[in-house]
Amino acid sequence: MSSSYSCQEWFEYARRDLRVAVFLQGMHPIPIGIICYHCSQAAEKMLKGALAAAGQEPPKTHDLVMLCELCGERYKEYSTILKQCAELTPYGVQTRYPSHEELIEQDMKDALRQCQEVCEFVECSITLEEEPEQGQKEAPGMAPMSL
Repeated sequence: MSSSYSCQEWFEYARRDLRVAVFLQGMHPIPIGIICYHCSQAAEKMLKGALAAAGQEPPKTHDLVMLCELCGERYKEYSTILKQCAELTPYGVQTRYPSHEELIEQDMKDALRQCQEVCEFVECSITLEEEPEQGQKEAPGMAPMSL
């Protein structure tokens, strides 16, 4: 995908990934790795949507920390979600292939929470209607994101 996709298109794809992650919790056995993967994907697409909103071509990467830092160059306070991005980044690749690393249910719960926090933060930072200060928008507190 490229910046020819709008911010809202990126956000819609992110919401779909998050809805899939939530839905998959009802499976037995619970596909923990796949849920973590969709959480990483949702956060990635939200960050790419923020870049598209700023008129920047989102880079082809699964590195959420890098995407968050790029967003931080355009919007204030993105450093507040760096930890969540760092935790979610490995799930974008490691869960797609056989691995000896065991994920447990707490990993999945953490990934869902972190994903929700990233998605809500990004969406709030983009929908803010205030004028940018020194080339950056102020990011407000998080509001619930509808699934």
